[in-house]
Amino acid sequence: MKRDHAFLLMVIPAFVLFFIFHTYPALQGVFYSFTNFKGYGNWDFTGFTNYFKVFQDSRALSAYGFTFQFAIVATILVNIISVLIAMGLNAKIKFRKTLRATYFLPFILSVLIVSYIFQFIFTHMVPDFGQALGIDALSRNILGDQDLAWIGIVIVAVWQSVAFNTLLYLAGLSTVDEQLYEAADIDGAKAWSKFWRITFPLIAPFFTINMVVAMKNFLMAFDQIIALTGGGPGRATESISLLIYRGGFEAGQFAYQSANAVIYFIVIVVISVVQLRILERKEVK
Repeated sequence: MKRDHAFLLMVIPAFVLFFIFHTYPALQGVFYSFTNFKGYGNWDFTGFTNYFKVFQDSRALSAYGFTFQFAIVATILVNIISVLIAMGLNAKIKFRKTLRATYFLPFILSVLIVSYIFQFIFTHMVPDFGQALGIDALSRNILGDQDLAWIGIVIVAVWQSVAFNTLLYLAGLSTVDEQLYEAADIDGAKAWSKFWRITFPLIAPFFTINMVVAMKNFLMAFDQIIALTGGGPGRATESISLLIYRGGFEAGQFAYQSANAVIYFIVIVVISVVQLRILERKEVK
């Protein structure tokens, strides 16, 4: 058997499976977005009607607003915390390998299970703790507050995502030559100066990857929200993914939410490309 044929035999099954279970359903969703299909029964073509309705839907616009607010705050926080933890774990400290394994544990835990545990903490443990100490700010369940519920979701999302981003920053820090720090010490450079002028420019490609991946993941947040608040109180924490799921599979809006999903896919692609273009320009060449 020729070498090229062997490679094709290895690649084609994976390609076929990917097309059947990923690409074909996606194309089917795009097709139905131009119809009035409810998920069952007959349907007719409606052109771009569903797409125009999305831009006039106050519920969809509210979901977009919450999703972007959550994604931007979570992306910034997770990258700041990850850099700090990675620098600490990259230092010459005792139990470094044990600490690295410990910090990675949240990433291998189920998002739903972690979210339900945090729901119990926010609902019972924190208010009980606050009442025992007489601290009003901690004495209420923030998940039941329309103005504060999103903070609980951010806390859970950041807590679990920090592990993966820290791992990428550790990989970046391992590429920095120690001699650069020794030369900076000789010149009398302070810690902040060494970070800003040496460390950060050299790990900038990893910063770019982390920012793009984190933003994309947070824009698609679903599990944390469904477990913590279910989109409530009211619709205060309803994300786009949650809206598409509920509307498409529970409210007979399959075609309409398919159009919403197509729009959201384009939005995520555009944001990712813009992020890459801007951040790559800042990297040291």
